[in-house]
Amino acid sequence: MKLMPPIIPYHLFMVYASGVVEIVLGLLLLVPKLRIIAAWGIILLLIAVFPANIYHAITEGVTTNTPAIATYIRLPFQALFLWWAWVYTK
Repeated sequence: MKLMPPIIPYHLFMVYASGVVEIVLGLLLLVPKLRIIAAWGIILLLIAVFPANIYHAITEGVTTNTPAIATYIRLPFQALFLWWAWVYTK
């Protein structure tokens, strides 16, 4: 919850909700008929959580005691994960 930007309301709910959605979408990837829908859901989820990753980088991990460089290294991985999810949309 510490890496959630202050502008996002209901931090605890958002953390739990995004976690549940992440698990459900991951499981749906295992169902061939639902794989494309799950992949698009994962893409949307990755886009939705990206502001928190940016906030974490801008604050240089101060709220979570994460090394500043790690918070910036994490950002490009979002593009990799988006591409990886997009591969499953075909």
